[in-house]
Amino acid sequence: MIKAARSVLKSQEPNRMTKEFFYRPSDAWAADFIPFYDGGRFRLFYLLDWRNKDSRGEGTPWYLISTKDFVNFSEHGEVLGRGSINDQDLYVFTGSVIRAGGLYHIFYTGHNPYFRVAGKPEQGIMHATSDDLLHWKKLPNDTFYAPLDHYEPNDWRDPFVFWNGDSHEYWMLLAARLKDGSPSRRRGCTALCVSIDLRSWEVKEPFYSPNLYYTHECPDLFRMGNWWYLIFSEFSDLVRTRYRMARSLDGPWLTPDDDTFDGRAFYAAKTASDGRRRYLFGWNPTRHSCKDYESWEWGGNLVVHEIKQQKNGLLSVSVPATVNQAWKKTNLSPKFDLVFGRVKQRKRKIKIFASRTFACSAAGEMPKRCRIETSIEIKRGTHSCGIMLRTSDDLEKSYYIRLEPKKERLVFDSWPRSTDHPIKNTDAGYMPGLERKINFNALEPINLTIFVDGSICVVYVDGVCALNCRMYDLLSGRWGFFVEQGISVFSNYKISTL
Repeated sequence: MIKAARSVLKSQEPNRMTKEFFYRPSDAWAADFIPFYDGGRFRLFYLLDWRNKDSRGEGTPWYLISTKDFVNFSEHGEVLGRGSINDQDLYVFTGSVIRAGGLYHIFYTGHNPYFRVAGKPEQGIMHATSDDLLHWKKLPNDTFYAPLDHYEPNDWRDPFVFWNGDSHEYWMLLAARLKDGSPSRRRGCTALCVSIDLRSWEVKEPFYSPNLYYTHECPDLFRMGNWWYLIFSEFSDLVRTRYRMARSLDGPWLTPDDDTFDGRAFYAAKTASDGRRRYLFGWNPTRHSCKDYESWEWGGNLVVHEIKQQKNGLLSVSVPATVNQAWKKTNLSPKFDLVFGRVKQRKRKIKIFASRTFACSAAGEMPKRCRIETSIEIKRGTHSCGIMLRTSDDLEKSYYIRLEPKKERLVFDSWPRSTDHPIKNTDAGYMPGLERKINFNALEPINLTIFVDGSICVVYVDGVCALNCRMYDLLSGRWGFFVEQGISVFSNYKISTL
């Protein structure tokens, strides 16, 4: 049965590059991705949102795409349909996929916001099975809910199921909230349930309960080397995907100094491995009304990072090799014909002197879809430097990817900034939430790789750090380099397209 099922999938895999490089369905948006590696391909189940209740109806189904390289995708359509307004799974929310007993199993969240008014739990854990990954049979009798003596009834979601070889049973991690405790916004925990048959589940004591966040969404767990890693997403302190690390499943779960992989514009990330490398699958959210500084929305485009383990066990992220290799048309000698301040240019090397001021050098029009690379040598004492995107000829408008050595951070900024509402205004000097901690070494250059795809911008620093952003207000312009109160050298720069 399994071999036949894989042949069905293969027959539906005429690879294509999507209209947008960073995947989303053509007539909708994608939220939480549920990755599963099988048959030499990554099967990416995801929550589809049409954002059109009037014509599409209410509720969220699961759709499926598959890929080998995160560049070309095959769409397999809807695989787990939403229920009716009277069903627990009007919204088919996040879960996980596992293969066991000759079948594929999906454990997912059934969410119905109308049930709360009726005195019933909004959320329950539900089960479906399949022998081909495409056609799924729901098993409503397997649905179970949060025990009311210990947990809140309406936060019981995002099941992650795996086989625990040490205890010889299946474990399920859940996003849950404890019933008691103060303050209430810190009751979030990762709950634990166990089973021997994937049908009946026993609720245990919480797996991880640090009294820090409102909830721990989309839990994920894996082992790499001698370390276990617990991943979850929270939205009470900062909207981030975080991780913890421990030598065993019993803990203690340690918090790294930098426990995030990306900034505000990368959420609900979960991982999968092909047996050699492990990848992190999240989404870059859109902004309301497609405007800079407006509120972030639920759902957007898929972005994939490769996870790397450092010698000390800490995790970092880099661009997947297949994504990097897709950008083949390279201009190694762009012309920097707009200069402001003192700038010295050589072949593929630009030195900008701005000891007490601002100076920059800009090349021609940026393609709407491109990759920009450079190595930056930051001289000691420099306040900031970086890359300008979609810059106007008079330098009055621009996006900035700015390195700030004195503050040990990377930020995404724009000018002009929004000032029409105090919530949107930023006194931080950058777009709120779009920042990353960076360790600067004065003896080593910083290597930046930037991918731009329409409104999406994804930045990688030295193959260890990532920052997702959105760019809406400025649609076109130049690209180039800048320095503020310091001296920096930009070398080995190039711009590439697909």
